[in-house]
Amino acid sequence: MIVAFWISLFIIFYAFIGYGLLLFVLIKIKRLISGKPVLPPAENLPTCTLIVAAYNEEAFMEQKIQNTLELNYPAGRLKFIFVTDGSTDGTAAIVAKYPQIKHLHSDARMGKMAAVHRAKDAVDTDIIVFTDANTFLNADAMINICRHYADPKVGAVAGEKRVAVTETSDATAGEGFYWKYESKLKAWDSELYSVVGAAGELFSVRTQLYQPVPSNSIIDDFMISMRIAEKGYKIVYEPEAYASESASEDVKEELKRKVRIAAGGLQSIIWLKSLLLPFKLPVLSFQYISHRVLRWTVVPFLMIAVFILNIWIVLKVDDSFIYQLILLGQVIFYGTSFLGWILMARQIKVKIFFIPYYFTMMNYAVIRGIFRYLSGNQSAIWEKAKRKQAQ
Repeated sequence: MIVAFWISLFIIFYAFIGYGLLLFVLIKIKRLISGKPVLPPAENLPTCTLIVAAYNEEAFMEQKIQNTLELNYPAGRLKFIFVTDGSTDGTAAIVAKYPQIKHLHSDARMGKMAAVHRAKDAVDTDIIVFTDANTFLNADAMINICRHYADPKVGAVAGEKRVAVTETSDATAGEGFYWKYESKLKAWDSELYSVVGAAGELFSVRTQLYQPVPSNSIIDDFMISMRIAEKGYKIVYEPEAYASESASEDVKEELKRKVRIAAGGLQSIIWLKSLLLPFKLPVLSFQYISHRVLRWTVVPFLMIAVFILNIWIVLKVDDSFIYQLILLGQVIFYGTSFLGWILMARQIKVKIFFIPYYFTMMNYAVIRGIFRYLSGNQSAIWEKAKRKQAQ
């Protein structure tokens, strides 16, 4: 029991903190040997198409279009395709007003992946950039992304997701903290070798490397980018190309999103099983297992096991100070998580409690997502989480 306790505790620590510390050390060593990486100049930029798949995004669409048309890029080298399949509000009518945008619409709702595949068939440029309808890009996002394709080893470029946390944000304040930490890990992953997947808020691929993923793919953006990495190409992380979006409307909406991602995570691990063996791409496999696989599979269950084992050890095996201290730390952590949940329910905003609550909720979502996927109850149809409206 003691051995199982310490192994489980180590894996939990490694998945959330230890891997980041190890990355930091490896990056320092790499810089001593090879020097700090130099960004490629923004010259001779490739042709590029920005694809936006939108479903019932009337509230955001005008602002999204204006943001899109204001992006900086060499004249004549950037195109836009908006797909509004299945939308039943005014989304399609808004897009249709702008002749600069190629508009694809079908009354049938087949899911985001079907919409993306349809848009891809209309692309005739070197690069495809994907972004969500409810996110807004910085003016130089396209330039900062596409300059990386001067390196033939780069097959995809992932932008940064930024979550705007306002005074009206509740437990989703933890979402902003989480993404800041994730962004740092992605930057280090990219510098070591490759980012482990891309988020759909903003990412790009070489058109010739785009490989359609099955229509039942739950987290299609991750799969599209990882299929390219699986071929031996790098996914670069570019923090100066960022997509800003508001936090989830409430914790219920954020939980819905996290459960879907967790279900898709398990699906992706099954589909990308070749990366679990380090023979072909050892560094990528190391990053993939450390950054994704552990979090999406065993860690949430190990958290439960560590708590139960800790109680058993203190009561029945060894009540020494170290085990009592670890148990006390767990009790305080889960106690503050529970308090964060209570405060959120009562709309009392003490944000310091929401970070442990968000962390606990995230791991609970993984467990729910795993069981939902295994039971076959997770649909691939794109059901977006509601976001807070800008004030």
